[in-house]
Amino acid sequence: MTHPLIGVEEELLLVSATGDPLPRSKAVVAELPDLDVALELTRAQVEINSPVCRNALELHAHLSDMRSKLARAAADEDARLLAIAVPPQGKAIQPITKKERYQEMAARYGQLAREQAVCGCHVHVDVPDKEAATRVSNHVRPWLPTLLALTANSPIYLDEDTGFASWRWLMWSRWPSSGPPPYFESAEHYDALVAMHLATGTLMDEQMVYWDVRPSSHLPTIEVRVSDVPLTVDETVLLATLVRALVMTALEDGTKGPTLEPEVLRAAYWLAARDGITANGLDVRRAELVPMPESLKALRKYVEPALQELGEVELVEDSLHRVLTDGNGAVRQRKAFREGGDLIALTEVQA
Repeated sequence: MTHPLIGVEEELLLVSATGDPLPRSKAVVAELPDLDVALELTRAQVEINSPVCRNALELHAHLSDMRSKLARAAADEDARLLAIAVPPQGKAIQPITKKERYQEMAARYGQLAREQAVCGCHVHVDVPDKEAATRVSNHVRPWLPTLLALTANSPIYLDEDTGFASWRWLMWSRWPSSGPPPYFESAEHYDALVAMHLATGTLMDEQMVYWDVRPSSHLPTIEVRVSDVPLTVDETVLLATLVRALVMTALEDGTKGPTLEPEVLRAAYWLAARDGITANGLDVRRAELVPMPESLKALRKYVEPALQELGEVELVEDSLHRVLTDGNGAVRQRKAFREGGDLIALTEVQA
């Protein structure tokens, strides 16, 4: 049986020896002409794009190799490469990459763009067409806060504990089409809402559709982009495997998906961003608090038939157990910060 293929984009941060964001992305990327590495909005960010993968093992190998090569290239430019979702120290305002589109974004959106040295992780999964993508989006929406909590990796910003497991989510949510997508009646409904944003000028182009689930503007995939960049490759592969299973489950269902009370979903996001995996989340269908570990177990159970089909049940169970036992990036960062540990060493990608 053919399963949907997957690919992952990871945004990573370049910093100096002292941990301040370092605007050397162009030089670092230039060292890797044969690797799919891209410039990002600010000059302290780089993005790796995995090849299309058939399974978790293949994805893990590619991401490990790409992270390692990028870390070596960063070291050649006297930079350190961090798997972290916001700058742990330095200044909020960062220089914008000298690409026409990014310069136009800075001109239109001002400080909102200049304060966006935030690093996320985007998972692409094959879907038949845009109509299917909008149905999948509706099915994935209830689980977005759980995925955000699982991968939260940005509690420390500019040498301060923000009080949130994912401060990136707070920063990113300021864009006009960020956060959970609306409930879509059809692909036409999706297109109409995007056209409204473009016509009013809230968005510069379709690439700025930043909803946490969206049909790709240039690939036959659906893209789930709710996550902080995870601290480890293991966590990224766990995220990608769960997302792939969610997409398979939605495609198998065939319905438009459940409607949700928007305010309940908003509250669930806020709790997930603040507390990550360490406290209660919100069951968005029942509007009831539930310990986040229970929400993660419910997600695993929900997609179990798809995981069995993929042969990834054991991988997901082991990875979830490890995250809940050892902590995700947010838990480990906050512990290091509280105990005076080396936050840069903790989050640095090894060459």
